[in-house]
Amino acid sequence: MVLRMDIVNEPEMLSKKRVPTVVSNYQEDDSKDTKIESLGCGRNCLGKCCLPVSKLPLYAFKKDEDNSIDIGEENSSDGYPMTFLNSLLLGLWEEKMAQGLFQFDVTTCKTKIIPGSYGFIAQLNKGHHLKKRPAEFCVNQVLQPFDEIKFNFTKVSQEEVLLRLEKSYDSKSHFFPSSPVDASASSPNVIAINVSPIEYGHVLLIPHVLDCLPQRIDHESFLLALHMSKECADPFFRLGYNSLGAFATVNHLHFQAYYLSVPFPVEKAPTQRMMSSRGLLDGAVIVSQLLNYPVQGLIFEGGVDMCDLANAVADSCICLQNNNIPFNVLISKCGKRIFLFPQCYAEKQALGEVSKELLDTQVNPAVWEISGHMVLKGVKDYENASEGNALRLLAEVSLSQQRFEEVKAFIKEAAGLEGAETERETDNTNEKGALHKPHAPCVACLFPEDCVAPQ
Repeated sequence: MVLRMDIVNEPEMLSKKRVPTVVSNYQEDDSKDTKIESLGCGRNCLGKCCLPVSKLPLYAFKKDEDNSIDIGEENSSDGYPMTFLNSLLLGLWEEKMAQGLFQFDVTTCKTKIIPGSYGFIAQLNKGHHLKKRPAEFCVNQVLQPFDEIKFNFTKVSQEEVLLRLEKSYDSKSHFFPSSPVDASASSPNVIAINVSPIEYGHVLLIPHVLDCLPQRIDHESFLLALHMSKECADPFFRLGYNSLGAFATVNHLHFQAYYLSVPFPVEKAPTQRMMSSRGLLDGAVIVSQLLNYPVQGLIFEGGVDMCDLANAVADSCICLQNNNIPFNVLISKCGKRIFLFPQCYAEKQALGEVSKELLDTQVNPAVWEISGHMVLKGVKDYENASEGNALRLLAEVSLSQQRFEEVKAFIKEAAGLEGAETERETDNTNEKGALHKPHAPCVACLFPEDCVAPQ
């Protein structure tokens, strides 16, 4: 049974969710025993001791020869395709909820839409600050080496894993309810639950988990994230990325994703075309700039194929990483629209330039907050949530105009872009934000071995 996320009668109030600092039940207590059959080291973890001798559910996304970013015809009553992976993720996630693996019931967290022109979303999570984990790395360096001593996702138990995500060997998607992990071929990509979810269906995508990659964007991993977004094909399912210095809490490469049944405010913001890829007419990657939004940001769309779009964004992120500029990324519109936000909140915080009033809210503006989903820890902050308060927070996140122009110049060179004729655009998102109701999930145990996923 899939939980419905309905608006409650109160200044536009939604029911559900919340964000994690603790992302795994094994993050705080490494001595905790598991209740499932153990292999390897006895913890049945995602490390090299256990994963190579394990079996996990496997979803193999189709080998798309042209890497098209089209998601096909709309064929559901809600106006978008209901794909196998989308249904599968919801079903497996709810199984984990029924097993009691989450630290709280995300559907009981109060949520409301804040009155105002932006439509910011506020959520109350009173217990988050009690679970806050001390930072295990410095916040002034975007690139830092992986440290196996500190918490990382190889220490997560396999009971928190939903499935592996790999490329198929043919042009069809396949699902294997139990597939041996062949770590000798390639380090597996894993989708796991976030045990302190911000929202319904909150998961972590961990590329090549055994390679122990630090939190830094690379071309292959970013393309994998776009494939996941495309395969889910649900406009209310978004992926996010936080760099170190921009409120990533674990220095082990990962993306986050969850379902939010209304548009993010940033998705509704007007844009202006600024740059495009060189030497291309039809199929150019178009880069636009946010207008009338409190955080400076760029939007990437188009491209000859998915690789083209992924490479343009990855090139831009790698440029920011190499220049020690913290940033956040939102993957929207089923992988066809990517927002890039360079930010400076942690820098201002370290310099004592953030007001005590903002610091007292204990809100760390990562990708979800920047996109307009505000997670608040105090009842008073939630009750007094206003558009003005949200704008004051996000104003401290945004780069100055001068610094943003410098960053755009870096990105223009790194991604091989050139100036484009400016054109003011608006997104076609339904601004009324009709709530999305997830379809009934497909439960993994119902599928035979090597089931071809319906397209």
